[in-house]
Amino acid sequence: MISRLRERLKLRNTRLSSKLIMTYLLLTVIPMSLLGYVTYTQFTRSIEEQIGEYMPRFLNQANSNIEQRLMELASLPDLLFNSDDMIAILRRDEEQSVSDRNKDLFSLNSYMSRTYLGGSNPDVLAVFLLSKNRFFQSSKVAYTGFDRDQAIAPYRYELSNLVEKPKIILPSETGLRFQNDVPYILIMKQIADTDNRRILGTMFIAVQLTFIDRILHDFEKNDKADLWVMNGKGERLYHTDPEMIGTFDAEIDRYPIRNGSFRTTGAGPQRLVSVTESAELGWVFVHSIPLKYLTEKTDLVRNVTVFAFIGVVLVTAILAVVLSLNITRPLKKLSRLMKNAEMGHFQVDHSLQSRDEVGSLARSFNSMITTTRELIQTNYRIEIRQKEAELYALQSQINPHFIYNTLETIGMAVEERETETVVDMVTLLGRMLRFSVGNKAKSVPLTDEVQHIRDYLTIQKYRFEDRLTFDIQLGTDIERENLYSPKFILQPIVENAIKHGLETRKVLDIQIGIGKEMSFRSGKQDVVYRIRDNGPGIPAERMAELEEALRSDTHIDKDSGFGLSNVNARIVLMHGPEYGIQLHSIYGKGTEVIVRIPALNGMEGLAESEGMDKSRGEEE
Repeated sequence: MISRLRERLKLRNTRLSSKLIMTYLLLTVIPMSLLGYVTYTQFTRSIEEQIGEYMPRFLNQANSNIEQRLMELASLPDLLFNSDDMIAILRRDEEQSVSDRNKDLFSLNSYMSRTYLGGSNPDVLAVFLLSKNRFFQSSKVAYTGFDRDQAIAPYRYELSNLVEKPKIILPSETGLRFQNDVPYILIMKQIADTDNRRILGTMFIAVQLTFIDRILHDFEKNDKADLWVMNGKGERLYHTDPEMIGTFDAEIDRYPIRNGSFRTTGAGPQRLVSVTESAELGWVFVHSIPLKYLTEKTDLVRNVTVFAFIGVVLVTAILAVVLSLNITRPLKKLSRLMKNAEMGHFQVDHSLQSRDEVGSLARSFNSMITTTRELIQTNYRIEIRQKEAELYALQSQINPHFIYNTLETIGMAVEERETETVVDMVTLLGRMLRFSVGNKAKSVPLTDEVQHIRDYLTIQKYRFEDRLTFDIQLGTDIERENLYSPKFILQPIVENAIKHGLETRKVLDIQIGIGKEMSFRSGKQDVVYRIRDNGPGIPAERMAELEEALRSDTHIDKDSGFGLSNVNARIVLMHGPEYGIQLHSIYGKGTEVIVRIPALNGMEGLAESEGMDKSRGEEE
């Protein structure tokens, strides 16, 4: 207690100039340092997250390209059937004269050299064909460890049974080695004689792994990163470092995931590792890069900023010392008031009776505090009123548009003298108008919103007959729960789909699905509408304009039109920027509109709607 009391007395007896300098350090230098550190940390983390999201997609694409290339190479044995002479050689019995046997050997070897080792197949190193104890071969480079007996030994079962699916043999599974240890894989496929229902032979195609190098380097250009392909046991079939090919990754069993990105732990520099596993081949594609190389440019900016910050701090600290020494004495009388203001107590009366400069400063300070308090309250009321007015105007725009289109549809039915159709359509229209006019709330039961759009589509079905089909699917969890939804969010979207779709399509199909999905931002359940159509799609330029409009300010002019922007603006105003509309479209094939809103149950939906109405009534 005595030591603490002494520390307090020392701090109280410290000169005001020292206190001002300390205040400067606490309120300026330290927050700026923390802000810089947090900004740097968040920026480097965002870079890491972007790479972590991008690399698995790159690896998936590279995986698809490699699988496609291997499928192309696996189809090469079928080229034998382009030559009847070669098939005839394979069909002949083993018992031949030496001259005929050598002639067949020369013919088939020459054919394989021309067909498989030519310019159209630069990745093929060698081709081996085993047929009735005859061994045919053609190779670009010298090899060892592969002849008739060595080809039969490990694969006797496959050679004696009909197995049409090709098999990939790794270098560790065979003794075949090429000059200069060229990395390769061996594709084994049987030559099946479908006419005679028997196996003519088995072909082994040695493929150089340079095609993997080309595919991966078309995507990734960073020399600091490592890329490799390995099987499920960790044997590296390909690596950007040739010396690593054939080695084993001892950490493969410790990978926390096989599809995605993660950061390594333990000794040594941390690395960002992205992996994806091929379902077809069983191979694992890995991209690894040290984290420090991801933030090289960020570190340079950080270092420059630190030096600039130190310079600014030194200059401003000197100025602070000089100014504090000049104003220490007069400001002592205001120190208590300034401390109150510094703590955010704007309700105190900052009055001082002196008529000197300090008194004038105190009165000005008091006036500033009063004005600030009034401005905060005024701006808060203005903002609330403005948002409520915008929300009311945005929703009001829906009704005239809806009534116009619906009456136009009924008018067409009347002209065609379809009495029963008109009665049904008027009944549906009456229900829709009751839904539109009778309920002033901004949120309605989700089932009512779905019924409203079903009535609308039924009316349009009467109008366009077989040219329009639709289906509405509700998830089982949606049907069980009493959820609420903003009013009139489906009709403008469906109107757009019908308007643009029937201009270019003979038959327009609209599919509406409503379900619940987990939000990655909030971690809560959201209601998601998915409206798909097979219309003409949206051109890229128009798509960019629409996305820009959806990202712009939620305020909509009265001339800005109805539809997507209107619906998105209403949802954003009611629930926040994390909700709204997303667009996905393939030009010439169709469009999907995704509407995301929070999953509000009955009590929450009513409370939100009544709260907004009450707020507007009080302002009016």
